Amino acid sequence: MGTQLYLGVIVVALFATTVANAEIKVNCEKDSISITWRIHPMLVPFAARHFLGNCMASRFNVLPSGEGNAEFNYTLDDCNFKRLMKGKKLLYKNELTFRPQPRSSPASYVYPIECVYPRPKGWIPPFLNAGSGVAEGRGGLKFHMLLLNERITAVAETNVIPLGSFMPIWATVAQESHQPLLLLMEECVAATTSELQANSNVYPIITNKGCLLDSEKGNSMFLQRYQSSAITLYLQSFKFGLGEGVYIHCKLLAWDPEVLSESKKACHYVKENERWELLDDPMQSSICDCCSRTCNTRSKRGDEWESNGFRHTSVLGPLIIMDPSQQNTHNASDVPIADQD
Repeated sequence: MGTQLYLGVIVVALFATTVANAEIKVNCEKDSISITWRIHPMLVPFAARHFLGNCMASRFNVLPSGEGNAEFNYTLDDCNFKRLMKGKKLLYKNELTFRPQPRSSPASYVYPIECVYPRPKGWIPPFLNAGSGVAEGRGGLKFHMLLLNERITAVAETNVIPLGSFMPIWATVAQESHQPLLLLMEECVAATTSELQANSNVYPIITNKGCLLDSEKGNSMFLQRYQSSAITLYLQSFKFGLGEGVYIHCKLLAWDPEVLSESKKACHYVKENERWELLDDPMQSSICDCCSRTCNTRSKRGDEWESNGFRHTSVLGPLIIMDPSQQNTHNASDVPIADQD
């Protein structure tokens, strides 16, 4: 038995080496993909073990040389492609794999596939619409705050968060016919109550007029914006209120996107650069230097506040942060997690 297992490992390793030398051509089209995978003669009998995501080759030919030609022609909605937004680019990601063993075993060979397109003009994720979550009006504007799923593609379906994982918290202001606005998070704290009192025990997340404190002591960050009127806080879950219902209280500010200052900003600490950076214009990151001390709370445009900005407080929760070993002791909510009325 030991000898057979050893020989099996040798065969798999040889297959992987052969596949690694394969010729792969990828053609990303408007809404589809075409891939040609040239396969070594030794692997032709295993043509059905070559995959794009969860799709088999749509066509397979044996060439006069004895090599195989596997063709994958699919739309980007097929084969479990992952769609991601990164800045002004729309990415579709997948993998070509060779699996000589059963599906439950790791692939012997993996080749990453990526198609990159310009972000369509005016495109926003499906959850960024006026009907998502709870809307609250202020000054003719409607504010939303929601918890998103881990892939940041839709509203979260559970309020149970494993300790150390990330909680994408998305906030937006519906502008409608209003002038373009920039949404900022001035202050956010976590508490175990839906209402804050003077003696409430809180965990500070954003302080100092837009400084993401949790990015300096943890791995939280602001994600790049889809649009100026929305902001996503990529918050790493914490031990505060572990196992209890936690509420995120945020003071939101809709402001003139052309006027940033120490009191009107979104800053996070980038450990690789060992400095605070401004989300909306890293070239102006000096505005964030005050995050290491006390930021000036007076705006140069303070006299024009009424016509340029609107403040609103949103509360998101309850969220239940659990140690993974204890997660089964709580029931998850089966409704989207949205801000409180």
